[in-house]
Amino acid sequence: MVKRRPAILVLEDGRTFPGEAYGSVGETFGEAVFNTGMTGYQETLTDPSYHRQVVVQTAPHIGNTGVNGEDDESGRIWVAGYVVRDPARIGSNWRATGGLEDRLATEGVVGISGVDTRALTRHLRERGAMRVGISSVDNDPQSLLARVRQAPQMVGADLSAEVSTPEPYVVEALGEHRFTVAALDLGIKRNVPRRLATRGVTTHVLPASSSIDQMLATGADAIFLSPGPGDPATADVPVELAREALRREVPLFGICFGSQILGRALGFGTYKLGYGHRGINQPVLDRVTGKVEVTSHNHGFAVQVPGVGDGAVVPDQVIDTDFGGVRVSHVCLNDNVVEGLRAVDLPAFTVQYHPEAAAGPHDADYLFDRFADLIEGRTHSKGRSNA
Repeated sequence: MVKRRPAILVLEDGRTFPGEAYGSVGETFGEAVFNTGMTGYQETLTDPSYHRQVVVQTAPHIGNTGVNGEDDESGRIWVAGYVVRDPARIGSNWRATGGLEDRLATEGVVGISGVDTRALTRHLRERGAMRVGISSVDNDPQSLLARVRQAPQMVGADLSAEVSTPEPYVVEALGEHRFTVAALDLGIKRNVPRRLATRGVTTHVLPASSSIDQMLATGADAIFLSPGPGDPATADVPVELAREALRREVPLFGICFGSQILGRALGFGTYKLGYGHRGINQPVLDRVTGKVEVTSHNHGFAVQVPGVGDGAVVPDQVIDTDFGGVRVSHVCLNDNVVEGLRAVDLPAFTVQYHPEAAAGPHDADYLFDRFADLIEGRTHSKGRSNA
């Protein structure tokens, strides 16, 4: 067996975990978060929403199915670092084109293996997400801790421009074209336009700096606000774009970071969760249908409903805003966090979780149908008003 290079992981409160280098040898810093998914590690690694985060996988065995050229959610790995307990010695799957560790090393992702990830996860659950450093070049915990405490925090981080596409591109509808959607790329995943394409939607993906006029110049019937990384409190430009779209009554759908942006546009605040929601087994109540869905999450911030504190049950009532009434449409059943908003008087809704989750679950895939229905209803309504 090949002897691995020693490595250490140091949290900003001083807690230290020894391990071995996994992926690239070096040093990295970010926000320590844990993901409870039992599968989908390739989608996690390539999700732009994990930019500047060090992901701890709670599943003990990682890399069993290798990596392939089809499951990436973007053009690169975005995590700042990677923490696993037992990496697979050999990846085995008929779709695999390589091994996970080789992919991490090739892209310069510093990781650590052999860590007691259960103890690390319990620590983060009790103390909250915090800054962290991983090093396989400096095994002095105090030396690494000093650099961890100098690293930037996630609160106040404006990151969407760092992950957004530099140039617009188009994903064509599959089969008959029905609608055109302009997607503001704040860190979009590839499966969003794919899910829209199966519903006859052509998606124009535009940079995060785009204006409302640039988006509507695509001939868009609606606007999509994408997921992405960072603190939504910093995203003033996308918030103003969303407000202008609301003023013009353009149909809107926001996911995750996009949900927080639309929440701010409607006049709500946002706040940082203690340790966030990250995994593919989160129960959410859809108040529209009364169904409980098992859903995929990746968010460290949430929308703050006026008058409701952390953990309190969110009332099912219409909330007055500058854009008419708004209801909380979805609620996480683990902790009562707001997971979706629905405008009563305008064609706009959001969800905080990920109906586009490529690795599953797919309980919430119907939300793309709901978006298409919203566009169709608005299109017909405009047609009647112009008749």
